[in-house]
Amino acid sequence: MKKRVAILGATGSIGTQALDVIKAQPDAFEVEVLTAHSNADLLIQQAIEFQPNAVVITKDELYETVREALASHPIKVYAGMNAVNSVVEMDSIDIVLTAMVGYAGLESTIKAIEAGKSIALANKETLVVAGQLITQLAREKGVNIYPVDSEHSAIFQCLAGEFHNPIEKIILTASGGPFRGKDRNFLQTVTKAQALKHPNWDMGAKITIDSASLMNKGLEVMEAKWLFGLKNEQIEVVVHPQSIVHSLVQFEDGSLKAQLGLPDMKLPIQYALHYPNRLKSDFPRFSFLDYPTLTFEQPDLETFRNLALAYSAMEKGGNAPCVLNAANEVAVAAYLRDEIGFLAMSDLISDCLAKVAYIATPSLSDLVHTDQETRRMAQELVNG
Repeated sequence: MKKRVAILGATGSIGTQALDVIKAQPDAFEVEVLTAHSNADLLIQQAIEFQPNAVVITKDELYETVREALASHPIKVYAGMNAVNSVVEMDSIDIVLTAMVGYAGLESTIKAIEAGKSIALANKETLVVAGQLITQLAREKGVNIYPVDSEHSAIFQCLAGEFHNPIEKIILTASGGPFRGKDRNFLQTVTKAQALKHPNWDMGAKITIDSASLMNKGLEVMEAKWLFGLKNEQIEVVVHPQSIVHSLVQFEDGSLKAQLGLPDMKLPIQYALHYPNRLKSDFPRFSFLDYPTLTFEQPDLETFRNLALAYSAMEKGGNAPCVLNAANEVAVAAYLRDEIGFLAMSDLISDCLAKVAYIATPSLSDLVHTDQETRRMAQELVNG
C-alpha cells in the first residue's frame, strides 16, 4: 500500500525535497495534501504535477489565484491557517510531514496528532516551544513522531534495535556554519549575503541564518531532549565541519554508534516517511576516499552566544524556550531586512529572556500568549 502524505510547507526547502523523494518512489508514496504560505506559483505547479486531494494557501489574498489555476483539476482548494488545521485531520492521510517554518507549525501539528496521524517532524520549533505538551499528546494518541532533521534522524537510526539499551549521552554534530573560527570583531559587520552562504547545506533563509549563529543547533538540542526523552546533561554538541557524521549515540557500556552520509536531506526525509523500511535509492554515495580527514572541535559559546542561550533556556524550562524561539524568529527576520546586525540578534534574544514573565508549567494558551508577548517586545527592541 502506498503511504498517502500531507506536506505542510510544500514550497520550502524540505517540502520540495520531499516531493523529489515521492517522485522518485511512485510505488511507495502518493501526495494527499500540499500547503504553502505565499508561494502560489510553485504550489500551483506542484499541485498540477502531483494531483493531491487538496491544497491550502495560507495567505488568504492568494486564494483566487490558486483556485482559478486549478479549476480544471479535481483538486480541492482552501485558504488560511484554519484550513491547514482542518485538512490534516482527513481520513485519507497516513502521515503528515510538518515542514512549515517556525512557530507557525505548532497548531497544525497538534491537530494532526489529535487525529492520530503519524508525524514526520521537520519543524523543530514545535518541540522547542511545546515539547512536553506534544510528546504527552503523542503518547496519549499512540502517534509516532519520526524525526526529519539530519541530526535527529541520525540518532533515531543509531537507536534502531537499541531501544532497550539506556543512552549515556548523544552527540549532535554542527558544521559551524560559514563563520566557524571567526571572532566577534569579524561578526560585527557580516552581511546577510555572507551569512546565507552555508558551506555544506542548501536550506531556507531562516534556518541558514540560524545555522550561522548556532541557534539552529540550540533548537536541535531542545528538540532532541523531547524526541528521545533525555536529560539536559545528556546532550552534547561538537563542531564537525565536513557534515559527514550526522550525530552519534553513546551507550552505557561506552560504545558509540554514528550515522554517516553526504549532506543530503532526501535520505532522512525518505527514512522518516517509510520507516521502518529502507527504500532503495539513487542518492549519491559517501566514500571515505573523498573525505580522508574528518575533524571535530568544541563550539565557541562565547562568540556564538545563541547556543549558550538555548542551553540556558532549556535548563530553565517552562516557557523560556518559547521566549527564546519567538525572539529569535523576530531577530532573524530583522537581520534579513538589514535592520539589526548579526551579533545584535543574540542581544535581542537575551533581553527578551530576561524581561518576559516566566511560567514554570505553561499551558498551551500560556505558550500562545508568551509567543505573542515576546514578539511584541522583540519588535519594540528592533525598532529602538
